[in-house]
Amino acid sequence: MTSPHARQRWSRPLILLLALAVAVATALVARGSASAAAPSGFVQRCGIHFCLDGKPYYVAGTNTYDLFTYGSGSNDTETQYMDKARIDAQFTRFVADRVGVVRLWMFSHEAWHGFEPSEGVYDEQEFAEFDYIVESAKAHGVRLVPVFENYWEAYGGIDTRLAWEGLPGGHPGRAAFFDRSRCPGCFDSYKNYVSHALNRTNHYSGVKYKDDPTIFAWELMNEPRYQDQSAAENVSGTTLRAWVDEMGAFVKGIDPNHLLGTGLEGHQSAYGFGGDEGNPFVAIHNSPYIDFTSAHPYTTEEWAGLSLARTTALIRAWIHDSHDVVGKPFFMGEFNVKNVDRSTWWQAIFADFEAAGGDGSAFWWYTDRQVDPTYGVMAGAPELAVFRAHAERMAARSGTTTPSPSPSTSTSASPSPSPSASPSPSASPSSSPSPTASGCTVAYRLSDWGSSFNADVTVRNNGTTAVNGWTLVFSFPGPQTLNSIWNARGTQSGRQLTVTNEAWTAAVPAGGSVTFGLNAGSTPGTNGVPAAFTLNGTACTIG
Repeated sequence: MTSPHARQRWSRPLILLLALAVAVATALVARGSASAAAPSGFVQRCGIHFCLDGKPYYVAGTNTYDLFTYGSGSNDTETQYMDKARIDAQFTRFVADRVGVVRLWMFSHEAWHGFEPSEGVYDEQEFAEFDYIVESAKAHGVRLVPVFENYWEAYGGIDTRLAWEGLPGGHPGRAAFFDRSRCPGCFDSYKNYVSHALNRTNHYSGVKYKDDPTIFAWELMNEPRYQDQSAAENVSGTTLRAWVDEMGAFVKGIDPNHLLGTGLEGHQSAYGFGGDEGNPFVAIHNSPYIDFTSAHPYTTEEWAGLSLARTTALIRAWIHDSHDVVGKPFFMGEFNVKNVDRSTWWQAIFADFEAAGGDGSAFWWYTDRQVDPTYGVMAGAPELAVFRAHAERMAARSGTTTPSPSPSTSTSASPSPSPSASPSPSASPSSSPSPTASGCTVAYRLSDWGSSFNADVTVRNNGTTAVNGWTLVFSFPGPQTLNSIWNARGTQSGRQLTVTNEAWTAAVPAGGSVTFGLNAGSTPGTNGVPAAFTLNGTACTIG
C-alpha cells in the first residue's frame, strides 16, 4: 500500500521553484527519449524512427511468448528447470529465418514457471531461465522486447494482482487495476515487480537487465485498455493515460537507456478496427515517457472482417498518425491472418508497410513444436520466405545485414561477449547518376485524406542497362507541402520536388523498378498526379 504523506506548509517561492524543477525534469525526460542519450549499442529513438549508434534502424521480428517455459519447471535450475538446448535451438531457427527481434512475455503468476507466483515473491529459478534467454539472444545476435504484464487472463495477468487486493478481475472489473483510487496496491505491486526485473543482475554475464543492450525495448503491458467505465472514458483514455505516464516515469527513472512502449493493440472506432476501449492510439502514445507507438492488427478475425486493401489502409493510418501526429516510430508488435492465403497477404502487407515507412514488425507467432492451428508459424512454413525477404529489405534500409544464418549452436554458461558492431552501411552511390538508356515510367498512387496525403511512387527503368543512382524531378499540382519521405531523399522548392535515392535504393536494374513514398500536407481538393516526371534528365511516361 502507499504510505501517507505528512502535510507540510510551503512558501510561495519554494512552490514556484518546485514547479520549475518538475517542468524541467519532465522536459528532459521527453527530450531524452528522442535523442541519442543512451550508451553505444542501445537502440534509441531519433525523431520518428529507431536508430542504433546514430544510424537508422529498421527491424523485422516475431513473437514467441512461451520461451520462458522451456524446461521442466522443477528440480535443478541449470540442467532441468530450464532447457538450454531447446532455447538455443529456437534462437538458431530465428537466425535462419532472419528474425532480428523477439517480443516475449516476462510475466507469469502461475506456480509452474512463474516469475511472481505470489505477491512480492520472485522466483529465482524462473529469472535464472530468463537470464539464459537473454544470453542466448545475445549470442545469436537477436534483440528482445520483454513485456512486463498481461491485461488478459493468460498466466494470471492483472486479474491476479487485483485478487491480491481482494478485488474481482474479468471484464469490466479489471479496469480497477489502472485506477489508483480503487486499487493503490495494484500500483505498488506492479512497480515492485518492474523494479525487481530492471535491477536484476544476469547470473551468467553479471550485467543488470537495465544495462544490457540485448534488450531492444520494454513494454508496460500486453494490450492494456480501460474499457466500459464510461462512454466518455472509452473515447478519451484519461485514466489509462495517467497510468502510462506514472509507470513510464517510474521505468525511465530506473532505466533511462532502453526504449519503452505501451503494448497497445490499436483498436479504435476512428480507424474502423475494433471499438473505443479507453486506449486511444494518439492520446496514449503522446505520453512523454513512451518512445514508440504500437498496434496489433488481426484483421481477418470475424469481428474485424477487413479486406487486404482495408488492412493495408489501416496500417498506413497508424503509421501516418505515429509519424506525423505523435512524432514517434511505429512498431507493429503483433499481427497475423487466418482463413486466407497467408503468403499473399504477408507479401502485400510487408510491401505496403515498408513503402509507408513502418519502423518495425513482429508476426504472431513462431512456435518450436506443435503449431498453433490459428496463428502459429513453424520453421519451413511458406510464409517465412516472404518474411525473410521483408527482413532483408528492412536490414538494407538500416545499412546492415540480418543475423548470420550460422550462429554458434550453444550458449556458454560463462559470460558471453557482446555482439560485434553492426557492419558499416554500404557505400553511397556514385555522385554522378547514370542516365537512363530508353526512358522510364512513373506510377504515382495517392491515398488522399484531404488536408494530407500519402503517395507511393514507383519508377520503372525501361532501358537495357542498369541505373546506378538517380534523381527524379516533378512538381506538385497544387499547394502541397512535403512532410516526410521514405526510401529516398527529397527537397522542395516552390511546387517542384527533387528526389534522390538512398544508398539501398540506388540500383535500378534494366526492366526493374524502385519504389519510394512520401507524405505531404495539402488543401482539400487540390491533390492529384503530377503532370510530368524526369529521371536523370530524361522525360518519363506516366503509368
